[in-house]
Amino acid sequence: MSMVHIGLLQPRVMSGGESTKNTSGGWLMTSVSPWGDSDEDAFDQALVELGLGDARIIEVRGAMLPIGFEPLPPRLLPMGSLVECHLAVSRVFDGGQASAGVGWAIAETPEGDQCAVVATISSEEDSEETSILLKTELRKRMGSRDLEVLDYEIAVDEVTSAPGHHGVVLAALILPDSLNFQPKGAMGRVREMIRELSDDEDKKSKAPPPQAARRSDGTRKADGGMSFEL
Repeated sequence: MSMVHIGLLQPRVMSGGESTKNTSGGWLMTSVSPWGDSDEDAFDQALVELGLGDARIIEVRGAMLPIGFEPLPPRLLPMGSLVECHLAVSRVFDGGQASAGVGWAIAETPEGDQCAVVATISSEEDSEETSILLKTELRKRMGSRDLEVLDYEIAVDEVTSAPGHHGVVLAALILPDSLNFQPKGAMGRVREMIRELSDDEDKKSKAPPPQAARRSDGTRKADGGMSFEL
């Protein structure tokens, strides 16, 4: 008989006596760059105006924000910061107009738990019409998750590019600390279990992996029938 250690990661659990408040926060910002010599130049100028010109940006997808999200006032970020952002971008050229917006909503589930969602939008409409579209997107995200809104905030801006130039408008929810936090009590312990292996299982675990058979055309086929042909 042999022994093998199997590490099992326990599902995330919330302890009833511990809080996850103040775990992660962020702020909304918009910026406009109508004088870019290229699309990339306009985008970079907009990042600088947004306060992210010296940051390393991780663009995030999805509607949910970290548990415990709270709105924070903007602050300067150190050079080289790794920053999570929900980003909306609209690009135009030679007098074109477009808008971008982002918004968050703090909501409550039917069970009474609080959470927060985010929505972004890019459009060719003006800022007023884009604000209406953004609020509609927020409502859809809450509706599909059966959430009741408690508070919300949006930020929308528009750009009109200069003649012969590229323009960019950015709207962002900036979460500077979300990659560094770990809510106290939000994770369970890692359990280590020990299971006995039979002699046959022990021999199999030490045996070399089966080699994939190679076909006449040069492609490979695994023993289970899985083809490696591209």
